[in-house]
Amino acid sequence: MTLPRVKIAGVVGDPISHSLSPVLHGYWLKKYDIKGEYEAFHVAPNELPDFIKRLKTNKIEGVNFTVPHKESVMGLVDELDSAAEKIGAVNTVYFTDEGKLLGSNTDGYGFIKNLKQSITNWISTNKVAVIIGAGGAARAATVSLLDDGIDEIRLINRTHSRAVALSEEIGDKRIKAILWDDYEQALLGADLLVNVTTLGMTGQPELVLNINNLPIGAVVYDIVYNPLETDLLKRARERGNKTVDGLGMLLHQAAPGFKAWFGIFPEVDDDLRHHLIKALA
Repeated sequence: MTLPRVKIAGVVGDPISHSLSPVLHGYWLKKYDIKGEYEAFHVAPNELPDFIKRLKTNKIEGVNFTVPHKESVMGLVDELDSAAEKIGAVNTVYFTDEGKLLGSNTDGYGFIKNLKQSITNWISTNKVAVIIGAGGAARAATVSLLDDGIDEIRLINRTHSRAVALSEEIGDKRIKAILWDDYEQALLGADLLVNVTTLGMTGQPELVLNINNLPIGAVVYDIVYNPLETDLLKRARERGNKTVDGLGMLLHQAAPGFKAWFGIFPEVDDDLRHHLIKALA
């Protein structure tokens, strides 16, 4: 009797020891009784091209990429899907039926799925979003909201030129780059406020943001998940806004990769969330 081959996937970064992805995918492998492994690979930037070459010969199903590789890996895969092209970064790779290494990006998918799972009546059409930040996560959030039909995005970054550059690169007239000094005015009439910076994360400075002008009916979303409730979310909750933390984005962005590697689209539920919260403790 031939035993089934152990399928191997993993996450690649520098550093990588902090990653929760092995805990997350390990939970799903056990839940669905799959003979597989999900490992963490520490790969420095100069080692990335050789790692990709080995990936194509070592019978690994695919991997996730995290900082600092999401952009540099774009030129090393055989093909990019539309999400990776729009967002300008790759966080998930897998092999097509033709054996080509495909680069995808599931961050935008995870962002919007988390929003809709957390705010069950959320519809993006005819709404205004304010996004704080202009990095890769800002691009993913912006693209996903535009694809979901958002009416307007007010993009704000302390370095205004980065917000302008991101707006021009995406090239959608619904994006308006706003000066940092004007952010309080930009909160007026907003339906969604999103922090896509690392400010507020454990070990980082807090995000200093006056939200008095934000309507009470607006949703406040922080992609930071450690701590689960940032200072921004705490202040928003206390004044009556609905809030969304970043853990769900991490969980949802992982699901398409798991399906590509292991053949099952996994469920993102409260049990999984509690499992990851324990790992964060």
